[in-house]
Amino acid sequence: MNSPALPGPRAGLEDTEHTVLVVDDQPVTRRLLSRPLELAGHRVLQADSGEQALDLLASEPVDLVLLDVVMVGLDGYAVCRRIKTDERTMFIPVVMVTVLNDRSDRVRAIDAGADDFLSKPVYQEELTARVGSLLRLTDARRELEQMREAQIRGAFKRYMCPKVVDDILSSSASSMRSLLERTQRREAIVLFTDLRGFTALSEQLSAEAVVEVLNEYFSEMTQAAHEYEGTIFNMSGDSLLVGFGVPFEQSAPADRAFDTAVEMQRRYRDLAARTCERLGVEVGLGIGINRGEVVFGNVGSLDYMNYTIIGDTVNVAARLEGIAQAGEVVASETVVEGLSANRAADCRGLDESVQLKGRSAALRVYRLRPD
Repeated sequence: MNSPALPGPRAGLEDTEHTVLVVDDQPVTRRLLSRPLELAGHRVLQADSGEQALDLLASEPVDLVLLDVVMVGLDGYAVCRRIKTDERTMFIPVVMVTVLNDRSDRVRAIDAGADDFLSKPVYQEELTARVGSLLRLTDARRELEQMREAQIRGAFKRYMCPKVVDDILSSSASSMRSLLERTQRREAIVLFTDLRGFTALSEQLSAEAVVEVLNEYFSEMTQAAHEYEGTIFNMSGDSLLVGFGVPFEQSAPADRAFDTAVEMQRRYRDLAARTCERLGVEVGLGIGINRGEVVFGNVGSLDYMNYTIIGDTVNVAARLEGIAQAGEVVASETVVEGLSANRAADCRGLDESVQLKGRSAALRVYRLRPD
């Protein structure tokens, strides 16, 4: 999630730099304000009331508002306050146009969020100069916003599939800040992958060949996770940590994790065959899946931070991956309970519950060996 985006370029308005909304309940005043702006090359919209102005702002891309203070119905102060408290319009400059010259009136306008003032009668040169100055600031802010969005998009693409990244960037500014800044708890499905035979492979191959094998492996596993909208939280050695239902809630997260695991094993079979043919080494893939509460957010020190998930649920998923044989998926009973019926039918329970390292109680698990 996205800071309120400023209006971008408008298709079909090549000869118009910006769109200005003129709000005044007097037709003559609207014409007097609109004409110089049109001559300066701007597209001008007109509203004869505060209510109409807000409707236009909700449906039209606007770069600046010229707003009369004294109007029937909603006055300029109320309209300005609405503009500045709405995340969709809060960055649009508002210039208050008024015959009121008392200092208290200006203080009230500033309190409502006004960016500048013009006193009636308005002189054309002053009008175009002030509007031009504010629009240049709007352009600069827009460029910074686009740069920031590109940086955020690049950062999140390291973890999430493109669709989830788009959802983040289209969410409200408060949602984005919450995602980036807060540490939160949520139930999630955690999936771990790890290579079987990787240690032997590392001893037999050159460093360059090992890195090549890892890059191919992580590329295939990441694509499989993104296919079902999983979030990549960590790559370490030959292990991959993927979350479902976190950082955003998702429909059927257990099914997504199950389908991801099946797809990962399918992809890795082909990759393992090519690796064996090319390098003469055999490597398999083990996968563990667990369900439960996790803590997610930025974790680390002042010098190094990592956006990840932690907790007992993650630890158990890693332990389950550790007991998975090559080509096998091991899931906890809580995961299987969350699966749809046809997927749950593909899982078979072990004859006995397993005792995982570091845990006092035995855990019932299920094994899946995809065809």
